[in-house]
Amino acid sequence: MPIGFRAEMPSQEQLWDLFQTTGWNDNYQLSPPELMRAVSANWYAISAFDGDRLVGFGRVVSDGLLHAMIYEMIVLPEYQGRGIGAQILHMLLQRCLEANIRDNQLFCARGKRGFYEKFGFAVRPDDAPGMQYARKRSDS
Repeated sequence: MPIGFRAEMPSQEQLWDLFQTTGWNDNYQLSPPELMRAVSANWYAISAFDGDRLVGFGRVVSDGLLHAMIYEMIVLPEYQGRGIGAQILHMLLQRCLEANIRDNQLFCARGKRGFYEKFGFAVRPDDAPGMQYARKRSDS
């Protein structure tokens, strides 16, 4: 059965199972409802299904005109290398380009830079704008 791509949110249970394969929750410490709440705040999302099984997901957070950021690019490990992530990224980026969004960025998982560079993304120079807040334990 071919992989089906749909511009829709998966169920909380499907998304949680997929998210757990990344190891990212070791840092984030999200519950399933928190994860669903976070990823539901998107401008556009693509879910990839093998039958009823969620095998890939990606989303864009955007103001719809100036800035767009791609997050949660996830493909089940046993489905990686089949072009699913490439198709999800292509669909997300195409939607941004069709909307004429001027600044398209993404949050890249460690070790995945080469994958994104094939699609025209580049590492930001050290002196480029943008920073990340480093939360201290006492800030919690």
